[in-house]
Amino acid sequence: MAIGLSEEHEALHESVSGWAKRNITSELLRAGAEGRPPFWSGLAEQGLLGLHLPEESGGSGYGLLEAAVAVEALAERMAPGPYVPTVLASAVIHASKRHELLERLADGTLTAAVALTGALTGTRAEDGSLTVSGAVEPVLAGAQADVLVLPVATPDGEQWIALDASAATVTEQKSLDLTRAVAKVEVAETVVPADRVLEGVESAEVRQLAAVLLGAEAAGLASWCVTAAADYAKVRVQFGRPIGQFQGIKHKLSRMLVALEQARATVWDATRADGKERAYAAAVAGVMAPDAAVQCAKDAIQTFGGIGYTFEHDVHLYYRRALTLRALLGSSADWAAEVTALALQGVTREMELDLPEDAEALRESIRAEIAEIARLEGKEQKRALAERGFVMPHLPRPWGRDAKPLEQVLIAQELKAAKVRLPALIIGAWVVPSIAVYGTQEQQERFLPKTLSGEMIWCQLFSEPGAGSDLASLQMKAEKVEGGWKLNGQKIWTSVAHVAEWGICIARNSSEGSKHEGITYFLVDMKGPGVTVRPLTEMTGENLFNEVFLDDVFVPDDLVVGEVGEGWKVARNTLSNERVSLSSGSGGTGSSVPDLLGLVGRLGRELTPVEAQRVAEVVCEGHSINALSLRVTLKQLAGTEPGADASVRKLLSTSHAQHVSETAVELLGAAATAAADMKLGDAGYWNRAVLATRAMTIYGGTTEVQLNIIAERMLGLPRDPEPGK
Repeated sequence: MAIGLSEEHEALHESVSGWAKRNITSELLRAGAEGRPPFWSGLAEQGLLGLHLPEESGGSGYGLLEAAVAVEALAERMAPGPYVPTVLASAVIHASKRHELLERLADGTLTAAVALTGALTGTRAEDGSLTVSGAVEPVLAGAQADVLVLPVATPDGEQWIALDASAATVTEQKSLDLTRAVAKVEVAETVVPADRVLEGVESAEVRQLAAVLLGAEAAGLASWCVTAAADYAKVRVQFGRPIGQFQGIKHKLSRMLVALEQARATVWDATRADGKERAYAAAVAGVMAPDAAVQCAKDAIQTFGGIGYTFEHDVHLYYRRALTLRALLGSSADWAAEVTALALQGVTREMELDLPEDAEALRESIRAEIAEIARLEGKEQKRALAERGFVMPHLPRPWGRDAKPLEQVLIAQELKAAKVRLPALIIGAWVVPSIAVYGTQEQQERFLPKTLSGEMIWCQLFSEPGAGSDLASLQMKAEKVEGGWKLNGQKIWTSVAHVAEWGICIARNSSEGSKHEGITYFLVDMKGPGVTVRPLTEMTGENLFNEVFLDDVFVPDDLVVGEVGEGWKVARNTLSNERVSLSSGSGGTGSSVPDLLGLVGRLGRELTPVEAQRVAEVVCEGHSINALSLRVTLKQLAGTEPGADASVRKLLSTSHAQHVSETAVELLGAAATAAADMKLGDAGYWNRAVLATRAMTIYGGTTEVQLNIIAERMLGLPRDPEPGK
């Protein structure tokens, strides 16, 4: 996975990565930061210095996203020298509509650097020139630059200039980053001609460009750290097994991958944004990406252990650069304050899809169908939605529409535009796919129409007192009798069982073989004899969950779904649909970022810096989840597997509402002593939410289990040994 999503971006990343591996060795990283690196001409020949520049200026005619893809790939090898500073400088100069220097920057003739902190002082003459003086530091790769892009404070406001380095005194300083130095730039009464004054460039724009390009570099650093640490964890043996098999290491590496994918998604989105939305998206990237690089480097060192603390190992070089990047970009607290300020002004980022031109004909057809349905009301409308396959369009006909990802997107958009709401299937949303795939024709015809229209309520009889996350350890017995089966045992944490008409149930028909064998999937009449439902009171004081006792409950043979003894396969289909469903939105708690921002507006006071940062954290997390969701959709539209994006999004989504509600309660202060009751204003509402959301990291697949899954499936870490082996 990388910042870019398209085949072209993946090919670019692969090409640059291959080139970097051949040309950037560990020895080169330790050779010092003086002058241009020996591979500089190769960068120019590959066109990597001008990906973002127009062709008339010597560039390739692409954009900031392509530059970010290349920056990330080179950062994975921690390319030394002035590559990123030069790309950033040319992006700033291009923003001024000045083209005189761009061709020589794109072909590698010139190198450049940008001052991100401080400012010179200057006065403007009638001919447009500036006379400047002062000093700025630190300037990344300033001593290797031919051109210095510097801010100047004037009586008329701030200006930016492109100054020849020969007109300044540049002093290289010892840097934390051993592969790329910083410098102090001093200027004394130097006249900058009008054609070197970058009209129209503002500091905010420079910071946004820096957040994107240095953020892309941060993502590349984090990527190397995740891969290197995971590879090491697979082969480093301690206590008789690879350390990657220990849950503590699995969770650490999974968290690293989560931080990396959030950084990639937010930087990617910032390359696509414009106007105020770019300010917002870049600020989010400024919070997420540098911190991700630092955290991943720290955790990589911890994973490598003693060897990671030696000077000979490369990991400390990545840590040094990550710390340097974060220092140059400015603290995450400053970026967080910007995120909060923009969010409270109503600035946000709409995740819009760029659909192919041929989508419009399909859209018109869908719109016409939905318009007919929109004229209906109540049950008639719900039944029409089910009959036309709009409720779960990805399913095969007649229950769905065999809809490919593009059609699914268009259906969702057109339903929203027509203000047509789908039936509330609740647990039925997890039941339908399993019956559609594994059920008999009779089962499908009996259960699916009413379930899809929302007229049949289901519950899920899976979890048991001794089988929660380890569901395959279930003990409910299924005994074969004439004409069917008798079920005996207890289920627990069963949502809506007190109102459900039917339940999907897995029970053990055999103890032979592995624990995943000998399980059968049944459809149980919840109103039938032998079924006892007892409500469980949650910490909110409400009753949504139940425990269910089945005593000699008869289930006829025709209500077995799939083959006898192969119920685990059917259950996995149900669980996969369950986790997708539970990982979207706020899970019905109402705990969303807009709700939180609404509370802030009603507080009637200014936020403290600490509170502003806390709000920004959840805003950034929500934005990263939205960006990851869009990336998943785009990959599905392109016919490729979503990969880590989807797994990370699921994990983040389960805890996001918790973080939102916890932040709200912190903001309420002493008012948060009110009872958890939605009728008692903000305090009661948010106290109820903070209690209710605790369930989300449990019932959607516990966070710890999800971290194990990410470690094993995404990072390839060894699975836990079977008990007793």
